[in-house]
Amino acid sequence: MLSNALKGIKVVDLTQVVAGPACTQTLADMGAEVIKIEAPGGDLCRALPPFVGGESLPFMVMNRDKQSVVLDLKDPAQVAQAIALIDQADVLVESFRPGVMERLGLGYETLRARNPGLIYCSISAYGQQSPDKGLPGVDGVIQAVSGLMSVNGLPDSEPCKLQVPVVDMVTGYLASISVLGALALRQREGVGQHLDVSMYGSAINLQQMGLATYLHDREVPARTGSAAPYSTPNEALRCADGWIMVAAYHPARWQAFCRVLGVPELADDPRFAEAGIRLHNRAELITLLEQALMTRSKHEWLPLFYQADIICGAINDYREVTESAAFQAAALAETCLHPSAGELTLPRSPFRHPGSMRRPAPRLGENTRDVLGAPQAAD
Repeated sequence: MLSNALKGIKVVDLTQVVAGPACTQTLADMGAEVIKIEAPGGDLCRALPPFVGGESLPFMVMNRDKQSVVLDLKDPAQVAQAIALIDQADVLVESFRPGVMERLGLGYETLRARNPGLIYCSISAYGQQSPDKGLPGVDGVIQAVSGLMSVNGLPDSEPCKLQVPVVDMVTGYLASISVLGALALRQREGVGQHLDVSMYGSAINLQQMGLATYLHDREVPARTGSAAPYSTPNEALRCADGWIMVAAYHPARWQAFCRVLGVPELADDPRFAEAGIRLHNRAELITLLEQALMTRSKHEWLPLFYQADIICGAINDYREVTESAAFQAAALAETCLHPSAGELTLPRSPFRHPGSMRRPAPRLGENTRDVLGAPQAAD
């Protein structure tokens, strides 16, 4: 585990909502000291429901192991306090629109002159140099403009957004990887740098395989639901009591899948014998496969498929996920005690040992006095 990998690294966090906090929380999970500077009204995520004990659950799940300091960056005296913190920091992560930090007197060149080793990570919707840099952007909008929404959903359906904020999260993770790389470079060469991480670029990076295919054949892909566009069976299939995801498209597994289903004749059927022909006849094939699958429950089929080395798994809801042996064995949830929300069970970062959380997410301004020696903004 990496719970103490970044012990001794100080991070000043000027981010809010999800993408930036995902970056700084990843650094905190690896042992960095993270000081989160919030405006007097707090991170916008603090206003998102559901609320537990008056505290936002989305905020609490994205801001563990951080300290909260309230500063009004419209006040020059409080900007000076922020600069004093940044002077002692290894890393600054900010998620304002491009140009805002400069207007606040917190631009990279200004801070680098004072702290040459500073790693300054800017997270924005479109990037610092993009022609769209002035536009606002959130996860759903970036899913749209990056093409991700165009390939998600059922055939002939409306475009569909992934319900989880996948662009926010992958942006945060790529930003944290960039920071780790910059820390390694600084250790070797003694220099800091300005990192430019955009949600748009991250969403493009997330789609490398699909975009590479398009750049090769220039065919705009259609939505295929759960089905992989390049092979079948490689999709969700209906059983008597629910759904399973099956990837049985390699020749040996295709043969084995048909045998276990009790329809060995399909494996040699001219419509389905070869991968390319099978893909062309996908709709007909899925109808036949589901007729066989509907004779048993998913819990009856899965052990038989596993025994034959078929790549597959149940399509689980959150109850089934969190009650599963795999989830429990990996200890992917942990309980903490929050001073306002009480006892909370939250997902655990795989970077940390179970039970290694240092503190729950802070209340607004909870650490202002400790960090700055100034009055706290909230009790």
